[in-house]
Amino acid sequence: MSVLEIKRILVGVDDSEDALLAFDYAIERAKREDLELVIVSVLENDEMNVYQALNKDFIHGQYENLENHLREYQDQAYVRGVNYVRTVIAEGEPGEAIIEDVIPKVKPDLLIVGSKSQKGVVKYFGSQAAYMAKYAPIPVLVVR
Repeated sequence: MSVLEIKRILVGVDDSEDALLAFDYAIERAKREDLELVIVSVLENDEMNVYQALNKDFIHGQYENLENHLREYQDQAYVRGVNYVRTVIAEGEPGEAIIEDVIPKVKPDLLIVGSKSQKGVVKYFGSQAAYMAKYAPIPVLVVR
C-alpha cells in the first residue's frame, strides 16, 4: 500500500463556522507541508429569483462580490504563511459543482470541506459533504 502524496489541497468556503474550521485546517496543513492551497466557493444560482437570474448586472455583481471575498481568504492564507494560494469560483449546487467542474480542472490531491453549510435550502452541509465524500475521485476530509 502506497502513501498518498499530497501537493495541492482544495478547500471549500462559505463563511459557515465549519467551513472556517476547514479553512484554518487547510491553511495549517498547506503551510506545514509547503502545499498549494486552492480556495473554492460556489455561487448558488438556485438562491436567485427569476428576475435576478436573468439580470446580467445582478449576476456580475454577485460574482464580483464573491471574487472580492475570496481575495480576503487568499490574503489571509498568505499572511499566515502559505506560499502558493489561488482561488476558484464555481456556479451551481456546491457538491455537484466541486465534483464535476472544479476537481477535474484544479486536480487537487485532497478536498477539505466543513460539515455544515451557511447557504442554500439545505443549511446542513451534511448532504453536500456526504455527496462530495461519496463521489469525489480524491480523498475528502470533512471538518466539524
